[in-house]
Amino acid sequence: MPATLSPRTAPSVLDQYRDFPIGRTASGLSFVNIQDEFVSWLSFANPGMLAKGNLLCFDYAIRNMPRAGAMVEIGVCAGLSTNLLAYYRAKHGMTNPFFNCDAWLFEGVVGETLGHSSVRHDAYRAFVRESYLRNVRMFSAKDLPHTIELLSDDFFAAWGRGESRTDLFGQPATLGGPISFCYIDGDHGYAQSRRDFENVDRHLLPGGFILFDDSADGTKFEVGRVVEEVKAMPNYRVVVKNPNYLVQKIA
Repeated sequence: MPATLSPRTAPSVLDQYRDFPIGRTASGLSFVNIQDEFVSWLSFANPGMLAKGNLLCFDYAIRNMPRAGAMVEIGVCAGLSTNLLAYYRAKHGMTNPFFNCDAWLFEGVVGETLGHSSVRHDAYRAFVRESYLRNVRMFSAKDLPHTIELLSDDFFAAWGRGESRTDLFGQPATLGGPISFCYIDGDHGYAQSRRDFENVDRHLLPGGFILFDDSADGTKFEVGRVVEEVKAMPNYRVVVKNPNYLVQKIA
């Protein structure tokens, strides 16, 4: 059942997953790993930077999110997290519409080619974009997400206007309305991460969730500053850190 509003002091979500093994990140942080057979096969074929602790956060948030709003993913790359979100959504029988956005404009681009190679960044971008479409058509064919090719600021501007669009899979999509769960995995700089949070917060239902990728304690990314600010807000609580932070709006 969807989660009801709860006090700022969270019960131990990890207790619900106590039968799963404990893993460790490269930096030594522990997390509960709920990887199953599907995830193993998917991650073998579908490239991506999977923080395996996020699996528990996906599972818990999707299983408990309000049924009235949408799922939103900011940043899709080659589709690994998209396919995982779709998997847990189907696993728990949730029918919340699923939207995501990306413009495939990568951080850290210097020059016209990948290092000293002859591979151009524009060709690399097109390759990753086509890989995304192929991967999602393969692993989430029965229930494709509404993928909108926009930067997150532009996506939320269109969301606020309730625009009707055709997504990258050729499906009609009407943006707008409440959000039940958002996975923020776009630009990790402070300004953009903060805007992504504020844009989600504007539409997030009470009882809804936000998962911040790469937000574990000691992270080198500035999204960690945003999480510290959210933790201090009276209308949010930390649900779990595994080791990235999953938060819930409580008012």
